[in-house]
Amino acid sequence: MMARTKRSRRSYSAGEWGRNRVRVFADPKTGMYQIEWRANGRRLTRSLKHRNWSRAKKQADEVAAGFAVHEPNAESEPEPLTLERLFDIYREEVTPAKHERSRMHDRAAMQMFLGFLGRDRRPETLSQRDWDRFIRERRTGRIGPSGRPVSDRMVQKDLKFLLAVLNWAARSRDEQGRLLLQANPLRGLQAPKQKNPARVVLTEEEYRSLLRVSGRIGWRFRVALVLAHETGHRIGAIRKLRWPDIDFDDRTIRWRAENEKTGYEHYTPVTAEAVAALEEARERNPRPKGVLVLPSPKDPARCAGACLVRSWWCRAERLAGFEPKRGRGWHSLRRKFASDLMDLPLKVLCELGGWKDAQTVLRCYQRPDAGQLRTALEGRRGVRA
Repeated sequence: MMARTKRSRRSYSAGEWGRNRVRVFADPKTGMYQIEWRANGRRLTRSLKHRNWSRAKKQADEVAAGFAVHEPNAESEPEPLTLERLFDIYREEVTPAKHERSRMHDRAAMQMFLGFLGRDRRPETLSQRDWDRFIRERRTGRIGPSGRPVSDRMVQKDLKFLLAVLNWAARSRDEQGRLLLQANPLRGLQAPKQKNPARVVLTEEEYRSLLRVSGRIGWRFRVALVLAHETGHRIGAIRKLRWPDIDFDDRTIRWRAENEKTGYEHYTPVTAEAVAALEEARERNPRPKGVLVLPSPKDPARCAGACLVRSWWCRAERLAGFEPKRGRGWHSLRRKFASDLMDLPLKVLCELGGWKDAQTVLRCYQRPDAGQLRTALEGRRGVRA
């Protein structure tokens, strides 16, 4: 008679009643899996000392088949750590604490690396050859969700994720106190860097053109456009603003940590143009105070989505007659803000725009224009004279 198994969301049973029946289930207090069996008419239970559901079911099948003997207080041998199991643990314990876009990238990168390196691959066996092979294949588009060639910046982002997982595993221990990974085998390897990243700065003329056509798209786009220009903040943080974050009397905005990419909560003053845009949003918003400044047109309980505001921008570019340019999007307004206020002390600029690292502003955001460069040279000539 063949062994029967029973699967449910709470437990897994293997074997036959009266012979080799074994059940695994989660302890409701600790979340660790328990294994239960009968010996001499007595029901015995022992903790498996882990929270891996696939591993628990495998152990139940092995016990039922007679491949393993479980005695109370017996020490279990650690199961070899595979790349799939490591990703499962990381996805369960680390990924949920990240922002939405980071969670999406984590899931996509895990599927890509599992398909490329193999689900049963041992992390400690990764080497320079795997690193170099991934860079070649990813650049050409032979691997990856899109199937198209990608820039070195995207390759760097994927490898940065893999390094983060391996570094985390080298610092984390299992329930028996054993390190998940003795050391990161890829530590010290250099990811490719994009030599000339497309960091477009929106010009004043382009901003005015977008502002002129904003009314044809809707009040939400016009309010978001003005706030992005006047505050220098990311569109993701602007989308999630709530009315309790706005102080009209003091003319300040509270930027919540959970809405900021850097997790940095801060308050900034706002200009008269930003206040006027917020007052327009308050008049247009049919919902009472206490909800979102930029609610979704379809669901006022949710903020305008990232795809929606991106479509607004693309439509505004077409209406303004712009030629397509890679890198000119909402973030080009953030670079314009940093470049317009280049004369300010970096500490002040960082506080206004929500940057935690001044080096990031210098490296990625500030771009002097031709007029500023010529003025600097004229000033030097005056000093020498």
